[in-house]
Amino acid sequence: MSVLVETSLGNITIDLWTDERPKCCKNFLKLCKIKYYNFCLFHSVQRNLVAQTGDPTGTGKGGESIYGLLYGEQAKYFDMENVPRMKHKTIGIVSMVNNGGHMHGSQFFITLGAGLDYLDGKHTVFGEVAEGDDVLAKVNESFCDKEHRPYKDIRILHTIILDDPYDDPPGLEIPDRSPEPTKEQLDSGRIGMDEDIDEFEGKTEVEVQEIMEEREARANAQILTMVGDLPEEDCAPPENVLFVCKLNPVTTDEDLEIIFSRFGAIKSCEVIRDHKTKESLQYAFIEFEDEKSCENAYFKMDNVLIDDRRIHVDFSQSVSKITWKGKGRIEYAKGFNPKGDDGDFYSNYKIKDNSRKDSRYDLVFDEGETVQQSKKKKKKKAKLRESSSEEEQHKASKPKKHKKRVSRSPERPLSKKKHRDVSSSPERKSKVKHRKQRSRSHSRSPVRRRRSGEKVSKDKHRR
Repeated sequence: MSVLVETSLGNITIDLWTDERPKCCKNFLKLCKIKYYNFCLFHSVQRNLVAQTGDPTGTGKGGESIYGLLYGEQAKYFDMENVPRMKHKTIGIVSMVNNGGHMHGSQFFITLGAGLDYLDGKHTVFGEVAEGDDVLAKVNESFCDKEHRPYKDIRILHTIILDDPYDDPPGLEIPDRSPEPTKEQLDSGRIGMDEDIDEFEGKTEVEVQEIMEEREARANAQILTMVGDLPEEDCAPPENVLFVCKLNPVTTDEDLEIIFSRFGAIKSCEVIRDHKTKESLQYAFIEFEDEKSCENAYFKMDNVLIDDRRIHVDFSQSVSKITWKGKGRIEYAKGFNPKGDDGDFYSNYKIKDNSRKDSRYDLVFDEGETVQQSKKKKKKKAKLRESSSEEEQHKASKPKKHKKRVSRSPERPLSKKKHRDVSSSPERKSKVKHRKQRSRSHSRSPVRRRRSGEKVSKDKHRR
């Protein structure tokens, strides 16, 4: 048994499980037969979860069963069917909505995700989508607000019963044709289902380009505000500051001040330099006392040749003079007033060194650990390192003790060298004596020998 549901996004064919869920299927078929679901909104679409509909009021709080329409308020809802147990396993499962008291009325939902086992036993499954997966994908991708209500209406336009095994209950009135929607049904306060959205209709390409650039700038401002580079989205740079770039590295602050002073009084002129090498980064900021002088310089000095370089000028895009204090409070730099009042000015334009100072990593705090405790840990580790290094140095400075060699056995004989008796042969004695005398004579130069003799004579004289 099947029902064809025509929606504003396409057609869906639903197969009903009449044998397992006779009450739910009969209720659904008879409501479709009397065109109860015509122009019902998909009032709740939760991405990759469910798409809910079946409430003629469009609020998610209305609707009643076919038995309530026939027999009155006491039969507005009917009991759930839990046997046999059926699960929300795949995309496209059709299930009746539990009204909170394990009762059902007219509202139903279609699953947009698989494996939704936490819905099992709470809502009664009675069918599945046989055709129309592309329509479900469009429903899943619709834009919704925080309450999961689509910004553009998605409606059931018509229901056609392909096969109905149940007899009509007595008193059921079947309309000859589909009824026209009421004004209350169509008035959802959202974009209509057949409304064509074209915000650029009747606008030129230049106007469309300006709108797109404005949106891009607003999006970039939001990102910069989130990362902390801007104090607020609507924060604007001062209009009396001129940005100059493509400068020659030899151009100085004094040169620019002399050249631009013909347009008006200058409060500050600074070429931005590297904080280490002090070399020019080839751009500068010039602040005039009034906005008119800044405008004149902007129109006159663009693409002008200075020190063999054609410079480019623009209004400043820097907001470094503005500091965000939190909760919408803004503090301006010393001497800087956005209204252009008189006052001393101190330039804050400089390049900050954000490079890492060393390659060490800071300690990761344990849970409940304070900064003071982490500092104590660092000091203890440093002391341990120092003590270990001192011990290593002390060990290295000590002379190494050589172990005495002990003979393996007390009866081990001495070496041949020690057993050698030099005094045994007279010839050997004479040879050794001759060698000693020869070595003494060759060991000193004549000068050294003479000096040593003089030293001996002096010692004798002293005695």
